Amino acid sequence: MSAGGFPEIPLFDLRLEPQDLEAVAQTLRSGWLTLGPRTQEFEETFAAHLGVRHAVAVSSCTAALHLAYLAAGVGPGDEVIVPAFTFAATAAAVLYAGGTPVFADIRGLEDPSIDPQDVARRITPRTKAVACVHFAGYAAPVQELQALCCEHGLALIEDVAHAPSATAGGRKLGSFGLAGAFSFFSNKILSVGEGGLLSTDDDAVAEQARALRSHAMTSGTWARHTGATTTYDVTGLGFNYRLDEPRAALLSSRFRRLEDDIARRRVLTRRYRELLGAVEGVTLPYRDEDVDTSSCYVLPIMVAPEVQGPLRIALREKHGVQTSLFYPSVHEFTAYRERFAGVSLPRAELASRCEVTIPLFPHLTEEQQDHVVRSIDQELRALRAGVSR
Repeated sequence: MSAGGFPEIPLFDLRLEPQDLEAVAQTLRSGWLTLGPRTQEFEETFAAHLGVRHAVAVSSCTAALHLAYLAAGVGPGDEVIVPAFTFAATAAAVLYAGGTPVFADIRGLEDPSIDPQDVARRITPRTKAVACVHFAGYAAPVQELQALCCEHGLALIEDVAHAPSATAGGRKLGSFGLAGAFSFFSNKILSVGEGGLLSTDDDAVAEQARALRSHAMTSGTWARHTGATTTYDVTGLGFNYRLDEPRAALLSSRFRRLEDDIARRRVLTRRYRELLGAVEGVTLPYRDEDVDTSSCYVLPIMVAPEVQGPLRIALREKHGVQTSLFYPSVHEFTAYRERFAGVSLPRAELASRCEVTIPLFPHLTEEQQDHVVRSIDQELRALRAGVSR
C-alpha cells in the first residue's frame, strides 16, 4: 500500500493537461459561469461526433435519463423495461418520471447486456419504453432492441454512460433510440467531475429537453444577458439541470483527446485479455473482437461467487490494487426490494455476485497491468487451495 493507505494502483486515475486547466481558467476570467456559449459549442461538437441532430448538455446522466423518459411520455401507470444489472439511476429516473421500472435479466456472465428475449416476455399494454445499457463500453444488442421497440410501438432509450464513441454496425451508440444519455462523472472516460448529455435526432425531444433543463423557461440567462430577449415565460414544470460553463470548457478541451484515450484503453484491454486468459478461475465478458468497437470504459472479470469478496479484499490489502463492483443488481437494493418484492433474475443476480472491476485508465503501465494480473492469479490460487483444504 502507498502512503496514507491508498491503493498503489487505483481503479481509475484522471490526469488533466495544461490546456485543460487553461480552458477552465479562460472561462473563469470571462466572468460568465452558467449555461452559455461554451456549452452550446460543446453540444454542437458532440452532436456532430455522434451523427445526430441534437445534443443537450445537462447536469448529470441521471438528469438526461429523466428527460429522456419524459420525452418518451412516461408517466403514472406506464412501465419501462430496464436491465437489473446496471447503476441504480437507470431505474430511478423512471420513478422520477412517475413510471414503474420493470427489471429484465441479462444474457449471461459472458455477455452481461440486457436480454432482448427476456425484454419481449415482459412487454405489456402498459410498457412505454425500453432502456438498454451499453455496459462497460460494449454495445448492448441495440439493433435487436430497436427492431423490437418498433414492432411494439415503444421508445428505445440508450444509457450510454459507459460508451462515448463506441459503435454498433458502424453507428455511434446514442444514435439508435429516441434519446441517449451520456455521463461526464468523475470516473468516466470523458470526465469533468459532474455532467451529462442527452442525444437525439428528434427536434421535439431536443426542444423539450432544452426547456426542462432550465425550469421550463422560454429564454435563458445568457439570452437575456446578451439582449436577445428581455423577459421570459415558464411553460411547465421544469428542473435545474443546467451544465455550467467551466465544465463545458473542460469537456471541449478533453474531447480533443477522446479518440486517443479510447485507442489506448483498447490496447490495454487487449493486453489484459491476453494475460487474464491464462488465469484459472477468471471468465472474461465479451469477445476479443468486441474490443475494436468498444470504448473500453472498465475491465470487468467474473470469478466464482464465493471468492468475489475475499479476492477484492486481498487485492487491496495485500497488493495495493483497488477494485470495484459493477454492479449490485438494482432489484436487490433495499429501496427496490421493498417496492418490487418477488422479482427473480438469476443471471443478473449471479453476475452481481461474480463481477470484479479491475484498474483501467489510459496511463496505466504494462508493469502495473502485470502486477494486477499476477495478484489476481496468486490470490485465486490461494483461495482455491484454502477451499480444497
